[in-house]
Amino acid sequence: GGGRLLDSIRKWYYNAAGFNKLGLMRDDTLHEDDDVKEALKRLPEHLYNERVFRIKRALDLSLKHQILPKDQWVKYEEVGHGMFPSYLEPYLKEVIRERQEREAWNKK
Repeated sequence: GGGRLLDSIRKWYYNAAGFNKLGLMRDDTLHEDDDVKEALKRLPEHLYNERVFRIKRALDLSLKHQILPKDQWVKYEEVGHGMFPSYLEPYLKEVIRERQEREAWNKK
């Protein structure tokens, strides 16, 4: 029932957003605030390099008004719980937790 409907809506939204057609992952599209910038600094080099490659390729495709062949799109089923989990989330959670601790400490 309801779980399947919610998953269907999420899948529709994911595909409608279109970043997967450029080979981007959701984490590649996050607004780079101070927390995200700090999390990016903590990424292992290979993950950071893969991110840079995906973003450069997407910019190139966008400038050419092209998308990747469909077999190269990042599929919804592979993201988050499959082959491509959120690569930045663990680092971002740590950065946010540390910032909140600092803020709480500074209030004392």
